[in-house]
Amino acid sequence: MNTPREIRKKAILQLEGAGSETSRLDVDLLLEEALDQSAMDILLEPDQKVTKKEMEAFQELLARRIAREPVSQILGKKNFWSLTFRVSSDCLTPRPDSETLIEAALKDIRDRNTALKILDLGTGSGCLLLSLMSELPNSTGVGIDISDKALAVAEYNALKLGFSERCEFILSDWTEQLPLPREFDIILCNPPYISHEERADLAPEVRDYEPHKALFAEDNGYSEYIRLAEVMPKLVKARTSIFLEIGHTQGNRTAEIFKKTGARNIRIIQDLAGRDRCVALKY
Repeated sequence: MNTPREIRKKAILQLEGAGSETSRLDVDLLLEEALDQSAMDILLEPDQKVTKKEMEAFQELLARRIAREPVSQILGKKNFWSLTFRVSSDCLTPRPDSETLIEAALKDIRDRNTALKILDLGTGSGCLLLSLMSELPNSTGVGIDISDKALAVAEYNALKLGFSERCEFILSDWTEQLPLPREFDIILCNPPYISHEERADLAPEVRDYEPHKALFAEDNGYSEYIRLAEVMPKLVKARTSIFLEIGHTQGNRTAEIFKKTGARNIRIIQDLAGRDRCVALKY
């Protein structure tokens, strides 16, 4: 008889053999999906009978994970901040490191009830924009992305989370002439910043399943910061706060790139692991 206890033991070993560094968590999440039960329910009844249909569903999910497809794409969802987002192969999977931008932005806001206008460049799933809006009840937002498929995911998330009436999404490159008012209070951006030379060192979950346009940048990973530094002064007003995600070794050069275009109050902010993760600045 197949039971969650037996299935879990075998599946963990299979995923460890496939190179997963999160095999226990992966199996638990896949079991929840296949059995349509919470982790607590499965834990309380580890020897319950698993039906043939449930077992087939789990094996199908497990095979995808053994092939190193991200769990977020297998399940079609990912938790970020305090919300759950739909994700797909058309956008980056939200990562805990990116929450650094939300935390930094909130620390700069004196009154969260203020009617703030937020711009998210390269919005992807919309996780940055919508997470920040969830903390600011009177805010409105605009998300920009070059991928219409990514924007469809963002629009779904906005609708599902109840923010669709407070935000809009625009298909555009951030260096084009954007049909936007220059009145944003907060600008967020998680641009491509991985160099092409680093591609071989990435985990298969990232390298083989996430959109390369959202990952890789020329000039050793700095080309999009250079482009952003050219357009950013056109999108700001006095006191606009800008928060950019960076790779953990990119803080100093990114700060210099923006300093050359007139940026001030430049700060490099660390994530929970103590690594540089965000450049905050104003013009």
